[in-house]
Amino acid sequence: MGSVFGKETVLEPQFKTILERTSVVTTYQIREYGKRFAAEVDYSDAKNTGSPFGILAKYIGVFGDAQNEGTEAMEMTAPVSMERKGTPMAMTAPVSMERKGTQLSGEDDSSGSGSGNGKKMKFFLPQEYDELEKIPKPKNPNVKIVEIPPVAGAAYRYSGSLSDTLKDQKALEFSAQLRNDGLDRMTPEHVLQNYQFWGFNPPFTIPMYRRNEIWLDLTQEEANMLQEKFQKDEIEQISN
Repeated sequence: MGSVFGKETVLEPQFKTILERTSVVTTYQIREYGKRFAAEVDYSDAKNTGSPFGILAKYIGVFGDAQNEGTEAMEMTAPVSMERKGTPMAMTAPVSMERKGTQLSGEDDSSGSGSGNGKKMKFFLPQEYDELEKIPKPKNPNVKIVEIPPVAGAAYRYSGSLSDTLKDQKALEFSAQLRNDGLDRMTPEHVLQNYQFWGFNPPFTIPMYRRNEIWLDLTQEEANMLQEKFQKDEIEQISN
């Protein structure tokens, strides 16, 4: 029942918070993440074989045996047999959805069964999979293992439904706040083409209890500028 009410029971990648921007209407964090690996599915590749979420969930073993090529020796029997059996992996959060280079149109595709339009879904892999050689190879060719380099970025947290309309609305609110804070390149067009949606809860979680986030990559210079510009103000706000 805890998951229905937003209890978070899975791990998420480690990060460093370098700024908490709390004294504004659209609050956000500036975070730094180290190198990570993720399993990724392109919506256009998945449209004839199932939902991206389902494909990724099967890869890590949420639904039965994991659909990956981990090696595991079975008990000694007659005859001796070796079976390539999937390696179960822990579920992590967030689940990431992005549409690189494609203008978002505001359609509602919360089911995850859309036609593609440049959309990708990622499952971040558990921290112990810190080298490509350690990661079990997917059996489904639509699952790609990608390395995500260290990155700084801005995260805006909100609750509510998984509709694309709400995601776009929140992304535009975030865009306006970042421009107001001095990031001129965060235009509505840029943000709608480049934001990632991060979901931290199962699909059945009641919307008002969901932890949803809009994520935008920043350059290190942009992250440093925001930290230098606002950190003192935020500390003073907390102390008052």
